[in-house]
Amino acid sequence: MALSWRFSALADRHRALGSKLEDWSGMGTAWTYEKDIYEEHIAVRTKAGIMDVSGLKKVHLVGPHAIAVLDYITTRDMTKLYPGKSVYACMLNDRGHFTDDCIVYRNGPNSWMLVHGSGSGHEEIVKQAAGRNCAVLFDDDLHDLSLQGPLAVDYLEKYVPGIRELKYFHHMQTTLFGAPVMISRTGYTGERGYEIFVRGQDAGMVWDRIVDEGKAMGIIPVCFSVLDMLRVESYLLFYPYDNSQMYPFANEQPGDSLWELGLDFTVSPGKTGFRGAEEHARLKGKERFKIFGLLVDAEGPTDLGDEVWADDKKVGVITCPSYSKLTNRSMAIMRVDVPYAVQGTRLEVRGKKVSAPAIAHTITFDDPEKKKRTAQG
Repeated sequence: MALSWRFSALADRHRALGSKLEDWSGMGTAWTYEKDIYEEHIAVRTKAGIMDVSGLKKVHLVGPHAIAVLDYITTRDMTKLYPGKSVYACMLNDRGHFTDDCIVYRNGPNSWMLVHGSGSGHEEIVKQAAGRNCAVLFDDDLHDLSLQGPLAVDYLEKYVPGIRELKYFHHMQTTLFGAPVMISRTGYTGERGYEIFVRGQDAGMVWDRIVDEGKAMGIIPVCFSVLDMLRVESYLLFYPYDNSQMYPFANEQPGDSLWELGLDFTVSPGKTGFRGAEEHARLKGKERFKIFGLLVDAEGPTDLGDEVWADDKKVGVITCPSYSKLTNRSMAIMRVDVPYAVQGTRLEVRGKKVSAPAIAHTITFDDPEKKKRTAQG
């Protein structure tokens, strides 16, 4: 494993499940367990799974200038957030290219938290907060346990009053098993799910209680790799794996526009003045590729980097594959030339393990109307 400088309080529990704790974003992460990954995928889709996503970086911003910092570095209108509300946002560089995505939580009038992955979000915050009345705290003690699946709410309602009424992209300060937690109606699976933000000293206890008590309901621990299977079905991108940092263009710096990634919806209507705003607007209609779905005629998953062909030429590349034993479908997220990003376009996968016909397919594959993740009651 690469040199890790961040540590999960649950590391020994992951090792006991067979994980070797591969590095992600500086933290030893349970990419795999010694059990059937398809069993874990099915558990999340039909019952629930709990996963440790503490490798996500948590940054607190406190002070009257915090909102100005966040409004500049993200694409969303921060004035629309009230305490208990969160939003998914993107961050751009001066060229209008995507550098990271995040969820921003408003916890009070001048109290915020930004959670992001392996991009430059923390650096952007620190740079913009310099000289302002805004304290910035990188919080690696705060762990993030993600309980995802249709039975997650049934389990939590035994302990958390009001959890059924918690709306999508809302959060609450409460307790769980006597420990102070923040529970957010968010996740990375496309399911109705909850992220439990808990202190490191309580993380083991909360994990153990959910794993032990949830067993009777079919709730099981789920490794990080299952997120790839779930996110493909639900059209959730992962920096930098779907980006030109991994699949660069010749003679160009890495970087993709929100128009290319299908993330232009993250720009609040009428918002200007955020970093890269002018270049973002200029790049509309200048897409070099599109992120799109791929439905493959195969009885198993394709592989990262497999080529997509049409008209006797390479027209795309698979950035993340998935296979569902629930639907018996082989799916993928791909970067594809713009003319081929049309539903039903006939394509061909030429891969390391799979070579098969395919079609371009709009994503999401699972629950396209997002009824599961937004369900109430």
